Amino acid sequence: MKILGIIPARYDSIRFSGKPLIDLAGKSMIQRVYEQAKKASSLAEVVVATDDERIFNAVKAFKGNVIMTASNHKSGTDRCAEVCKKMIGYDAIINIQGDEPLIDPKQINLLASCFNDISTELATLVKKIETDEELFNQNTPKVIINKDLEAIYFSRQVIPFVKGVAPTQLLKTHIFYKHIGIYGYRTTTLGIISKLKLGNLELSEQLEQLRWIENGYKVKVAITKSESLAIDVPEDVAKVLEVLNKS
Repeated sequence: MKILGIIPARYDSIRFSGKPLIDLAGKSMIQRVYEQAKKASSLAEVVVATDDERIFNAVKAFKGNVIMTASNHKSGTDRCAEVCKKMIGYDAIINIQGDEPLIDPKQINLLASCFNDISTELATLVKKIETDEELFNQNTPKVIINKDLEAIYFSRQVIPFVKGVAPTQLLKTHIFYKHIGIYGYRTTTLGIISKLKLGNLELSEQLEQLRWIENGYKVKVAITKSESLAIDVPEDVAKVLEVLNKS
């Protein structure tokens, strides 16, 4: 099994423009993500995929692998699909979030292990929800899974609904899972799903993975106990720096 790790990175962001190049204790964020991904033993290679020359040059400067992609991609999946056409010979692709400078290489390996099953087309990670804040946060997608560890549905709402139980008692009566946003694709599947049209589920929830489920694809999940800090807004930088300064 030959697996390629791709880190989609764009410069412009509504909430935090230019964040791939912010300095985190002497290294840019994109460099820290890249270096963590390179530690994953499951990956044959790692490459940054960007449409911005500033990011391209920054990756070249620390001698990382980088490839320029089109600027009209609407998702990281689409950007990965373009790279997959240019870098052939891989059985599967891992789409690594470019805003998680502390990503655990073990998580990447866990996701990659889903493809040991030849029937796996798509894969992602989930984690048990521990707090009410996570459970009721609409920016934290929830997921329900079947006995075969396949995602049945993703939602910003609390799922499943537990009849007759007060909201404050939900975590005491049922195990809920949240989605961890790292994806794996069988190479042949990636080429197909990147051409799928938006469906009603994705339009309603604004969750890309629902497009795959709506089109009949199975999404294998692995359960992780860890979660890395993501930098979504400038205020998140201090949290990451605190961890880096302790290490």
